[in-house]
Amino acid sequence: MTKTNVRIVALEILLQIEKNQAYSNILLNQMIKKHEVKGKDVGLLTEIVYGTIQRRDTLDFYLAPFLKKNKKLDQWVRILLRLSLYQMVFLDRVPERAIFFEAVEIAKKRGHKGTASLVNGVLRSIQREGLPSLEQLKDEVERLAIETSHPVWLVRRWIEQMGMEETRKMCEVNCTPPEQTARVNQVLTTRDELIQMLKEDGIEAEEGSVSVDAIKAVRGNLAHAKAFKEGYFTIQDESSMLVARALGVEKGDQILDSCAAPGGKTTHIAELLQHTGKVFSLDLHEHKIKLINEAVNRLGLENVETKALDSRKASEIFKAESFDKILVDAPCSGFGVIRRKPDIKYSKSESDNGNLAKIQLAILNEVSTLLKKDGILVYSTCTIEYEENEGVIKAFLEQHEDFMLDDSIENYLPEIVKPYIKNGQLQLYPHYFGTDGFYIARLRKQV
Repeated sequence: MTKTNVRIVALEILLQIEKNQAYSNILLNQMIKKHEVKGKDVGLLTEIVYGTIQRRDTLDFYLAPFLKKNKKLDQWVRILLRLSLYQMVFLDRVPERAIFFEAVEIAKKRGHKGTASLVNGVLRSIQREGLPSLEQLKDEVERLAIETSHPVWLVRRWIEQMGMEETRKMCEVNCTPPEQTARVNQVLTTRDELIQMLKEDGIEAEEGSVSVDAIKAVRGNLAHAKAFKEGYFTIQDESSMLVARALGVEKGDQILDSCAAPGGKTTHIAELLQHTGKVFSLDLHEHKIKLINEAVNRLGLENVETKALDSRKASEIFKAESFDKILVDAPCSGFGVIRRKPDIKYSKSESDNGNLAKIQLAILNEVSTLLKKDGILVYSTCTIEYEENEGVIKAFLEQHEDFMLDDSIENYLPEIVKPYIKNGQLQLYPHYFGTDGFYIARLRKQV
């Protein structure tokens, strides 16, 4: 496959994301398979797609002065200009003459001579005149939002929540590619053994920096490793690995994972049980239950039972006080995983959080009746929103006097994150350790 074709595929992916609100990570993988993209071209395609999405608003700001006479631009032409400008500004290794040539060729094939002339003219003008300065934006919040390509309303809310400096750091790290990390299946192997196994397969990896269960890819793609297919590890972010650890899993425990797909935390809990006890794994959709079962089978686990069920109806099939521990890894806005799913920041609205908080609280209210006295309930999200995190837990505790936040969470989590634990709750932001943003609260049901 030529690099020109890579850019055609990139254009198609970006167009589908914008038109159909397709998920970037899923669509990218589908298109790599469909077009049989190989080797270094996979890296280039991934870079162009994610980079163009991550920097969309910045790119549009830079393009705006050069498109004043072309306000009714076809969507695909605007996206072609974005991905071309992304390469010009953010990819030093791509020569500008190649960018111009390929952009014009794509414009000719997809449009006509006039389209090709427009694309060439805009890119040549930018090369000649330079980019407009962000300093012309006098409002500091708007400038940060455009500079890091985040919605203004979101940046403003984060500043209210954590201050300007923390918000700036987080917005900046959201524009960088995430590291690829994986959780060792410690039922089958150790970290050191897995690192050696991968080395023999041509993949360089090292110990993770946050979780005791983690390895980090230095060179090569972990998902393509033979050891992955054989069940020796699971692709998972390090912050996500802390959730099952926070439960304090003990041999023989009966544990409910109430919002389980795609199964990363369910399988981690099952591994920690070491062939004992059972994890009951729920999710709303049958196709997502299939994903959990595939992960369970790949990892060789036999102590997991799955069921497609809305966890807000869990008491219809489980008896009261039937679980030692319960995990609610709640559906959320996902603002902690913007680096992995950059389209999230454009697809959400300001009202979404309130609606999500109601669902999160309803799930907690329902499953709390299923927990034994002195049992542990862990609530987690991959977001950084107060309303979905501390706000939900505060509302839950006000309604349930038999529950309390449990400070013993410190005993189950690594030393490196302890400065960020407060009153039984951990909030990690992406810029702390380069992980996903995550919230974890450990609660105990009083006797």
